[in-house]
Amino acid sequence: METASLTVVKHSGATEPFSRKKIMNGVRKACQGRPVSVDDVALLASQVEESLRATGASQIAAHDIGLAILPPLRKLDEVAYLRFASVYSNFDSLNDFEREIGRLRAEDMAEQAAANATPGETVGKASPPVGKSPTGGE
Repeated sequence: METASLTVVKHSGATEPFSRKKIMNGVRKACQGRPVSVDDVALLASQVEESLRATGASQIAAHDIGLAILPPLRKLDEVAYLRFASVYSNFDSLNDFEREIGRLRAEDMAEQAAANATPGETVGKASPPVGKSPTGGE
């Protein structure tokens, strides 16, 4: 079965072919010094590529690739997630880190509450990731 080619639309408007290797390189940098194996990084890159292809789009914004990396990276390693998010979302102060850590804690608490909720009980969801700009880093 042949897979359709994906084209990445960069922030400048330039386009280039999708590269799983670029995802792996970015994630590997975020995971440097963390207990994350090369196989873990390769699996994450495959999951991200699969989720992007599942959209059916032939072109994908570079920003959307970064957004697709964040959830599986958080599951893999929260410290690496914060490193990646800080670059991707252009964190420039401790307040940015504190805000994101607070959001992660609220999300964890909401998940725990949902897991402990009785059937039929509704539990609120945490807000989406915050960034310095909607276009983030590349």
